[in-house]
Amino acid sequence: MRDFKSFSERLSTMDRDSFEDLALDLFRFQSTENEVYKAYLKARKIDAGQVRSLEAIPFLPIRFFKDFSVVCGDETDFSSFYSSSGTTGAITSKHFIWSESWYLRHAQRIFEGQFGSLRDFHVLALLPAYLERPGSSLVAMAKHFIEQSESGSEHSGFYLYNQDELLRKMDLLRGGDRKVLLLGVTFALLDLAESGRDFFPMENLLVMETGGMKGRRKEMIREEVHDILRGFFGLKAIHSEYGMTELMSQAYSKGEGKYTLPTSMRVMLRDVNDPLSWSSRSQGGINVIDLGNFHSCAFIETQDLGRFDENGFLEVLGRFDNSEIRGCNLMVQ
Repeated sequence: MRDFKSFSERLSTMDRDSFEDLALDLFRFQSTENEVYKAYLKARKIDAGQVRSLEAIPFLPIRFFKDFSVVCGDETDFSSFYSSSGTTGAITSKHFIWSESWYLRHAQRIFEGQFGSLRDFHVLALLPAYLERPGSSLVAMAKHFIEQSESGSEHSGFYLYNQDELLRKMDLLRGGDRKVLLLGVTFALLDLAESGRDFFPMENLLVMETGGMKGRRKEMIREEVHDILRGFFGLKAIHSEYGMTELMSQAYSKGEGKYTLPTSMRVMLRDVNDPLSWSSRSQGGINVIDLGNFHSCAFIETQDLGRFDENGFLEVLGRFDNSEIRGCNLMVQ
């Protein structure tokens, strides 16, 4: 636990230039203290002492969070965990957490780094399905954002399927001196946009979709989703959040699905046909280094597909064929 506190303090003050040094220190720590990752390295015949660059670090397939307790130390030292969403009967991931208060402060720091103080927002969270099950990291983050905004806002809060109440609240906040953040799971935002209700544009509105159809609707490409939402809300851009149960950090897009990574994250693209090789193109499978995972495993091989555009922004293209449906992504055709 002493090492967790040390890593958390380093993470809160780091800059992009110190990312590699911290990542390599974390790799050396997790290669000995995380029994699941240690066994994975052994199975791949990796000598941790010979790993001296980010490119040489092996990434743990995200599936391991479904089958094992991916922690540094003993599972009994962890009092709580976040769990992933999934279709009925699906095995869900568990991500044990060292400190929920640290996670929430970390999430707030990332959000405010891009969008400004939460005290300048009314936060309206449209998260059905997530609110209906325990253990969602997204709900925990939204609840914290709501609490932070409530120092000057009595209007922030959660919404399930009460669309009329949500629209009345948004109408009340129209033209105010605070921005309105509507944070919603994609299927619920689409349900609202296609409900036949009237909505008049708000200059102080920011709509952010978190991805996910949850088996409620057919999968759609991002452009189609954003076109529908832009049309209904009268906005030039729809914002997006990229996160998942297995990660402690989030990336945000301010439009067109182009994500800016926080200082605690780096994405590397692997070959779609050979997961042990790096992609020779600008797109491939997404491997994430999340230094916020200092207590679990910071090096995750996801089942997402992505690419970097000409300006270095990350675009999430969808998921590998035959991947399980999850709550954080949109599919591509």
